[in-house]
Amino acid sequence: MITRDIFLNLSPVDHRYYIVNKSLFDKLSLYISEDANIRYCIKVETALLKTHIKAEGSKVNFDAEFKKLDNLSSGIDIEEIYREEEKTNHNIRALVNVLTRYIPSKWKHFVHLGATSVDILDTASSLQYRDVLINVIIPLLIDLENELIKLTLKESKTPQVGRTHGQHAVPITFGFALAEYVARLGKSILKISEYAGNLRGKLSGAVGAYNAINLIVENPEHFETEFLNHFKLKPSEYSNQLVEPEYLLHLLLELNTAFGIIANLADDLRNLQRSEIGEVRESFTEEQVGSSTMPQKRNPWNSEHIKSLWKTFSPRVVTFFMDQLSDHQRDLTNSASRRFISDYIAGFSAAVSRMHKVISNLQVNRDRMYRNLMLNGDLILAEAVYILLAKDGDPDAHEKIKQLTLKRDNSNKKLWDIIREDTDLYNILEKGLNETLHINGKDFWMNPEKYSGLSSLKADEIANRYKELFSR
Repeated sequence: MITRDIFLNLSPVDHRYYIVNKSLFDKLSLYISEDANIRYCIKVETALLKTHIKAEGSKVNFDAEFKKLDNLSSGIDIEEIYREEEKTNHNIRALVNVLTRYIPSKWKHFVHLGATSVDILDTASSLQYRDVLINVIIPLLIDLENELIKLTLKESKTPQVGRTHGQHAVPITFGFALAEYVARLGKSILKISEYAGNLRGKLSGAVGAYNAINLIVENPEHFETEFLNHFKLKPSEYSNQLVEPEYLLHLLLELNTAFGIIANLADDLRNLQRSEIGEVRESFTEEQVGSSTMPQKRNPWNSEHIKSLWKTFSPRVVTFFMDQLSDHQRDLTNSASRRFISDYIAGFSAAVSRMHKVISNLQVNRDRMYRNLMLNGDLILAEAVYILLAKDGDPDAHEKIKQLTLKRDNSNKKLWDIIREDTDLYNILEKGLNETLHINGKDFWMNPEKYSGLSSLKADEIANRYKELFSR
C-alpha cells in the first residue's frame, strides 16, 4: 500500500487545511476522494450487473448473491485498478478488467455490458455529489445557519448604527444586520438541497441514443430506469455521451452563491473588528498570537481567511461554465477540470466550518456599538426630520434639512439646537414625533436608537422563520 507524508503533498488542501479540518475532511473523503471516486464507479458497475441479472430472469437468491456484489465496492484494492490502468491507459476499462476477476464466471459477460465509460462516470459523480451534499455539506450549512439564527435572536434589540458606503446612516440593531445573512444563506441552502436532489444519471451509451443497450433489451429506457433506481436517481432527460451538464452546474453555482454570502458576512465582521470600530471580536485564546512582533494585536484572521478562501475558489465558477461545452456528442476537455471539483468542495467546506467557529464564539461589544451610534450625535436623525417635514407638505424639505446639517458642521451647535431656533420647524417635528413614534423631541434626540424602524421586529421575524424551517 502506498504511504506518503502529508507534508509532501502539493496542494495545501491535503496538508494545511486537512490538519485544521481533519474530522470534516475525513467525512468528505468518504465521498469525493480518489478512493471514493473509484468505489462509487464500482457501485455503479455492480448495479448495472444486477440489473442485467434480474432482466435475464436468472433463478438465484438475489439477496445473497447481490450482497456479495455490493461488498465489492469496499473489498477491491484500489491500487490493483491503478496498476491495471498503467497497462490500459483507460480508467474505466482498467476498473472493468479488475472487477471481472471478482465476478462469478456465469455473469462475467454482463460486466459493463451496454455501457460507455461516461454512463459509469457521470452516474457515479452524481451519486457522489448528492451524497456528500446531503450527508456532509448541507448539515454543515444548517449548523452555521442555526448559529446565525441564535445570535440574531440574542442581538435583535441591540442598538447599532447602520452604515452605507462605510458612513453612518440611520440606527438599526445588530440582530437586524445579522438577519440579512440568515435570510440570504437560508434561501441558498434550500436551493442547494433542491439541486442536489435533482442530479441525474444515464445509461444511454456512446452517443446517448441507446444504440448498444437496444441490442440487449427490448426497452432500453425502462432498463436505464431500473438501473438508476438502485440509487434513487432519475435519468437525464436528454444525454449525448454526457449527462446534461446543467444539473451539476446549477448545484455548483448555488454553492458559489452560498460561498459569496459567507464571504460577505466575513467581510462585514472583519470591518466591525477594526480598532476604531471595535463592535465585535473573534475569540482569542491565551496561547494565540496576533502578530510576530506586536504582542497587543488581535487580528480578525478567521474572517480574513474565509474571504481568502473565497478569493481562491470562487473564480473556479468560470471552469464550471466552461465545462458546459463539449464538441458534438462528447470530447475530453472536461476530463481534467472535473477532477478539481472535489478541491472546490473542500475549500468551500473549510470556509463554512470556519465561519461556524467565528459566529459561535463571536464577542459582541454592546457598549461600543452604542457609543458608535452616538458618535455623530444627532446627525443620524436628519432623515427623520426631513421625512416629517416633507410629510407635512414642504416640497423643499430635503434641501432645507441638508442646509441645516451643513450649518451644524460649520458651528459648534447641535442639529437639535439649530432646529429649535426655527419655531415652525420645531413645532412640525414635535407634532410628527408624537403622532408616529409617540415620543417628544427631547426623548427622540437623546435616544436615537428609538428611530430604528422595524429592525428588531424584522430580525426576530426572519430568525424565527428560518429556525422553524430548518428545525423541520
